[in-house]
Amino acid sequence: MLKILAWLEDFFKDRNFLKVIHITENLVSKVLSLALIVVIFVALYDLVLVLITDLFKEEPIGFFNRTLIELFGFFLNILIALELLENITVYLRKHIVQLELVLTTALIAVARKIIIFDPSKYQKVDLISLGLAIVCLAISYGIIRYVNNDKKF
Repeated sequence: MLKILAWLEDFFKDRNFLKVIHITENLVSKVLSLALIVVIFVALYDLVLVLITDLFKEEPIGFFNRTLIELFGFFLNILIALELLENITVYLRKHIVQLELVLTTALIAVARKIIIFDPSKYQKVDLISLGLAIVCLAISYGIIRYVNNDKKF
């Protein structure tokens, strides 16, 4: 019993405990990276399948049966996933979350929602909300860029 208590005391010392947390963060980040890579390739496969089907298999009504907006949504989904992978990669390299990258990813995600926005499904206030989100994210991004550039000089 004393050995267990001694081990627990040693385990919960700041240095040892932080080491366990660091190892856990690395492991989770690597698993997330691998899962995201699978998601990217599945999304890419889906995009290629949709393009081939729309271009060659279906009876054409123009070039695409889907609207270009829907196709842009597929592309932007993959771009967002790549940005998320970049966020995780930077975290694994530097062990910090780069706010500039996170804001870029958020800007792309909200821009995607605006690009594929269907006015028949949503109210005008939803589009206004997305616009406000873009403005806030852009201002935040500008502030972060300004602060980061200020530190370099």
